[in-house]
Amino acid sequence: MKRALILDLDNTIYPVSSIADNLFGELFRVLDQYSGSINTDDTDRINEIKQAMMRRPFQHIADEFKLGDELRNKITDTLKNMTYDLPMQPFADYEFIRQIPLDKFLVTTGFVKLQMSKVKMLGIEQDFKTIHIVDPEVSGQTKKDVFAGIMETHGYNPGDLLVIGDDPESEIKAAFALGIDTFLFDPENRYPDALATHKGNNLKEVTTIITTRL
Repeated sequence: MKRALILDLDNTIYPVSSIADNLFGELFRVLDQYSGSINTDDTDRINEIKQAMMRRPFQHIADEFKLGDELRNKITDTLKNMTYDLPMQPFADYEFIRQIPLDKFLVTTGFVKLQMSKVKMLGIEQDFKTIHIVDPEVSGQTKKDVFAGIMETHGYNPGDLLVIGDDPESEIKAAFALGIDTFLFDPENRYPDALATHKGNNLKEVTTIITTRL
C-alpha cells in the first residue's frame, strides 16, 4: 500500500520546452559566445549541450561536456540569480496527480531561486507536504539522500513510496538504490530500455498504479 508520492519538477510536472525561449535565451547566447572554449567547432555538439540543458541540471552537463571554468562560472553566476516570472502551466494530466489522496513531496535539482520561482508560477506549492531543492552549488546532498531523509522523518518504508520522474539516471536511479518503486514518465519514449518499476506517457497512469495497490 502506497502512503506517499515523491515527484520531480522539470519535465515531470511541466514541460521545460514551454518556457525554453524565455528561460534559456540568455544562457544560450552565453554558450554561443564561449563556444570556442568547449574544444569543438561542431555545431551539432553545441546544440546537444543546449538540448541537455533543458533536461538536466547544469552542473552535471558542465562535467559531462568538460566545459571550461570561465564558461561554467559565467553560466553558474547567471543561473544563481535567475528567476522565472512569466505564467506557467503544468501538464494537463498533472491534475490527476493532484487528486490522489496521498502525501506528496517535491524533490528537484537546480538553483534554489530559479526552482522556487517555477513552483510559484505553476501554483503547485500547496500540493506538497514539503519541497526539497537539491542544489549542487550549496551542498553535496543528492536526491537519494533526500529520499532517505523523507523516509526517516515521516516513518515511511520503501514500499510506502512511489517516485515519479522523467530521468532514469536521476530520481529513478536514486529510488531504485533505496528499494523504492518508480514511475518513469516518458511521453516521448526517450528511454524504452530504462530500468523502472512502471513506465508511461501519461501521468494519469499513476492513478491506476495507486488504485490497484491500495
